[in-house]
Amino acid sequence: MATSHAQRLRSLDVLRGFDMFWIIGGDYLVSTLTKSSKNEFVQAVAAQVTDHVEWAGFRYYDMIFPLFLFIIGAVLPFSLGKRLEMGADKRAVLLKVLSRSAVLFLLGLIYNGLLRFEGWDHLRLFGVLQRQAIGYLCASLFMIYTKPKVQAISCVAILIGYWALMAFAHVPGFPPGTYSPQGNFANYVDRLILLPKQMYTPYGDPEGLISMIPSVATALLGVLSGHWLKSQQPENRKTLGLLLGGLVLVALGLVWSLEFPIIKKIWTSSYVLVAGGCSMMLLGTFHWIVDVKGWHKWALPFTVIGMNSILIYMLSEIIDFGKASGYFLGGLAHLAPDHGEQIGAFGSLLAKIGLLYFLYRQKLYFRV
Repeated sequence: MATSHAQRLRSLDVLRGFDMFWIIGGDYLVSTLTKSSKNEFVQAVAAQVTDHVEWAGFRYYDMIFPLFLFIIGAVLPFSLGKRLEMGADKRAVLLKVLSRSAVLFLLGLIYNGLLRFEGWDHLRLFGVLQRQAIGYLCASLFMIYTKPKVQAISCVAILIGYWALMAFAHVPGFPPGTYSPQGNFANYVDRLILLPKQMYTPYGDPEGLISMIPSVATALLGVLSGHWLKSQQPENRKTLGLLLGGLVLVALGLVWSLEFPIIKKIWTSSYVLVAGGCSMMLLGTFHWIVDVKGWHKWALPFTVIGMNSILIYMLSEIIDFGKASGYFLGGLAHLAPDHGEQIGAFGSLLAKIGLLYFLYRQKLYFRV
């Protein structure tokens, strides 16, 4: 089944919404539904979608952030690529990219409490939106000024270069190649340039400066996947390519992890490969289901989330949706006190999706 470029983007919107679903309350809902279970398998599955690993290792929940960055990259061949193909002035495109990156970065600072005016020394400078802003900016620069071959080579070079930096750079008091929270080079640099209240943890920031470098490779893996989706290959071959490519990346990441452990909080190169490979396989799966087979009605909740993902991410921090849940479902929770927490979690998530559905029906989309 042939699909247009516009149709292909539907799977990206659905996948983005699926990813954001866990961030805006899907994780908490699963946690409340399963926490009373004594079944070890249920608890293991729940941990995959509700908790990060403490340090080294990998769970599905550790893929949520890089998946979003991967999708940002995957969209670029359709968005920026289309403008460039139509002959848009590169300087005008660059100015738009710079503007969007700056707004995303500013929103990240607001999310971190900029408007509380607690002082420079109490403002966390880096975070999720800031990393998305930098990843989007760098991936866009590669899109504007380089070809896919250069983008692929650059992705490999970034991952190898970051490994070399982390393996051989000196951290006082620790031998080279130390990847503990206190002994790795990325967190050491954070402690050098940031004040204690500007970091997420005392030993460094999980979205800090040095670990920004490999996150660009995550976005580039998305860009390369977007190029593949935009190619003239048969749709089934595109799906198969994403699935096999993802498996190869995961395998490479697992092998590399024997030397360079999988650690989300410093975005190690092995982590980039494993998370990127899983992201690629998810994209291939969603592309086949939504774009190739045309099965998309089931995905309406994810679509409405994906179309306003940044908005609901910000609103989830600003608005207490739990109060709305309590107002409408508080009586039901009172009648079933043993399930009050689950009802509250469901109601809060439903309130968010309901708001997004209203905006979707009105064709109101928050664009940065």
